[in-house]
Amino acid sequence: MAWIVVLSVLIMIGLSLARVPVIIAILAAGLSAGLMAGLSLSEALQLLVEGMDQQLATSLSYILLGAFAVAISYTGITTVLVRSLIRVLTGKRTMLVLVIAGIASLSQNVVPVHIAFIPILIPPLLKLFDQMKLDRRAVATALTFGLKAPYIMIPVGYGFIFHETIAKSMENNGASITMDQVTLSLLIPGAGMIIGLLIAIFITYRKPKQPIQGSEPISANIEKETIVFNRKHWFTLIAIIAALVVQIITDSLIIGALTGLVLMFALSVVPFKQGERVVTDGISMMGTIAFVMLIAPGFGHVLEVTGSVSALVESSSAILGNNKPFIALVLLVVGLLITMGIGSSFATIPIIAALYVPICIATGFSPLATAALIGTAGALGDAGSPASDSTLGPTSGLNADGKHHHIWDTCVPTFIHFNIPLFICGWIAALVL
Repeated sequence: MAWIVVLSVLIMIGLSLARVPVIIAILAAGLSAGLMAGLSLSEALQLLVEGMDQQLATSLSYILLGAFAVAISYTGITTVLVRSLIRVLTGKRTMLVLVIAGIASLSQNVVPVHIAFIPILIPPLLKLFDQMKLDRRAVATALTFGLKAPYIMIPVGYGFIFHETIAKSMENNGASITMDQVTLSLLIPGAGMIIGLLIAIFITYRKPKQPIQGSEPISANIEKETIVFNRKHWFTLIAIIAALVVQIITDSLIIGALTGLVLMFALSVVPFKQGERVVTDGISMMGTIAFVMLIAPGFGHVLEVTGSVSALVESSSAILGNNKPFIALVLLVVGLLITMGIGSSFATIPIIAALYVPICIATGFSPLATAALIGTAGALGDAGSPASDSTLGPTSGLNADGKHHHIWDTCVPTFIHFNIPLFICGWIAALVL
């Protein structure tokens, strides 16, 4: 049974590399896993559908955050930001990529819209990227860094959810740890993300790259527009801050996004008659990603119910012995395979913790080392997975003009620059903590 996980994940990755749509690739991998486990096609499909409810709330939050992002863009405040970037950073490739990484980082903690800002902010900058001969793979790595590093290292917003999930999952499996300890355990793996970003920007994608010929991006002439910061923009900032505060207080992205949307309409920032268009555009922008996030845990559910994941870990632990470096290495490899298949670090944590905690306790790993292994294994594969929102989001913005490929221009670069340093730093953290 252990080989089913490996083979089904390879099927998904292989189909994705062959440019098969991600949704079809995940469905094929999930159904293949069920068939290989001895289920009928209808039974495998039923399991896959049953598992989809694990991410219903997350998918709904993405749709609402998409509508919130569309409402924000309606006011023109993002145009003001884009024009400022164009005015200040034209010709400064490295600085522009670093600023984009910084803005993306804010989307996880300060303004919790996650990936919803990308289709609003990035398309107007595509013409500038081409004029500057900026390699879009550098921008993809910068965006993915901003979508991952903050939740790994900072326990606020999405980071709070990630750290709390690790702590609760460990406690549910017999290991005691505090939130502060979880945060401390993830600083070393998080440093690996920073190293990967710097390598991508200053080494791998530093040289100018000739742009691909194609259609003009949306709002390519945005630098010619004249928009002055006004009263609606101030109200927009109030709605953003309110959404952040409510999200932190309630621990609910759905309630936070609803709060922001309601305030945008109540303060007349967006006319009420535009409400249907805002929601429809939000669904259009985030619908595909939300649906992928629904299917991904369905794939994970098939692997879990059939016992494939447990069999993989059991067969691995049988040959591990008490060699901590080797045990940590194998556990991280297993985590990479699982997360690459499911595509969500948040959804993977409870599965990984149920498997890792007993092994780590039996072999003498400290709670900090265990948390480092679980957090790193959960984050591994999130970057580079065709089914991950950390890769789907950047592609949604960078491919607005049809010049950016999801697998080769987003998934492969982010896998190389983030999974490798994450793996190494997570392995080191497990041995030193």
